[in-house]
Amino acid sequence: MSAVVTLAAGVAPVAAAWSSHAWWLRRRLHRARRDPLTGLPTRAEFEKRTARMLRSRPCAVVVADLDGFKQLNDSCGHAAGDAALSQAATCLTTWLHAYEDRGFAARLGGDEFALILPHGPHSDQLTGGLSLLREWVSQPFLFEGRHVQVGASIGAYLASAGTFPAHALRRADEAMYAAKENRSQGGGGVFVTDLHTVVRATRNGRRAGRAGTHHTSA
Repeated sequence: MSAVVTLAAGVAPVAAAWSSHAWWLRRRLHRARRDPLTGLPTRAEFEKRTARMLRSRPCAVVVADLDGFKQLNDSCGHAAGDAALSQAATCLTTWLHAYEDRGFAARLGGDEFALILPHGPHSDQLTGGLSLLREWVSQPFLFEGRHVQVGASIGAYLASAGTFPAHALRRADEAMYAAKENRSQGGGGVFVTDLHTVVRATRNGRRAGRAGTHHTSA
């Protein structure tokens, strides 16, 4: 009996240590999947979940880019830029829960965000919803006693079930860039497409027009 008690006394601290280690690993894994500033899933997590959703049903893949973000950083400092990113993330998650609670939002990196949500056969409702989202993101907000503001260009690709996630994300990115171009010409800052064909050339896997791309190739 004493031997059993002694063994149990020795095992308990080891079990507690392993339990604590497992909790620490889970926390590390959770943090790796989340952007530390906004709390949104990272690009890798977005791609994984997008692949899962696109296997079984059509989805709208959305890319949103903040307009005027660099100017805000330059004029008000990086803390203001961080505040704008957090504000945009809040707008995205609030809009998503109101519009379609089965999707999710992510931060791809920099001032670029993404959404995926199930969609039906009609795009008009989505276009209207994304226009409302752009209005939310573009609202001025208070930072250190002054009102600051960024805009947003939003592109969406209506992907059919079975579409490769990388292709869907690239088409959404191209749609976002088309929205950005339209907005500079007085457009609405939202562009939705179901065109499957890639329309922009790339260099080293990056869409022409992105920072760091000076030439294009087919």
